[in-house]
Amino acid sequence: MPDNKYDALKLGNQLCFPLYAASREVVKRYRPYLDPLGLTYTQYIAMMVFWEQKKCSVKELGQKLYLDSGTLTPVLKSLEAKGLVKRYRSKEDERVLLVEITREGEALRDKALSVPTNISGCVRLSAEEGHQLYDLLYRLLGTLE
Repeated sequence: MPDNKYDALKLGNQLCFPLYAASREVVKRYRPYLDPLGLTYTQYIAMMVFWEQKKCSVKELGQKLYLDSGTLTPVLKSLEAKGLVKRYRSKEDERVLLVEITREGEALRDKALSVPTNISGCVRLSAEEGHQLYDLLYRLLGTLE
């Protein structure tokens, strides 16, 4: 009996595996640049949203980062304990938890300026390849929603 009926189960035939492995490897490269800032990668991407938006609900943050509230809650608690954000209930709807960047969180933005440049030096793709990969990944994310 030919083995080809099991081809779909070969690791080398899985789109998910190189996505998973590349993601882990790229995120690992952030550590030396984020450790001095006192941030994990997940805290860093959350802060990127706050540097851009200043304030949003936990639900909106989860949608932007593709993370559920169970993952976000400890991240936000840690950022709040560091004085980078503050969490509070909406006055209009107490069920809505809002998160807002603090002055300390804003100040961290300047210290984080070199992170993207440092990371781009770790990822050896041309600018065109980087743009193509970015577009493909967001297209893939769009098909999964």
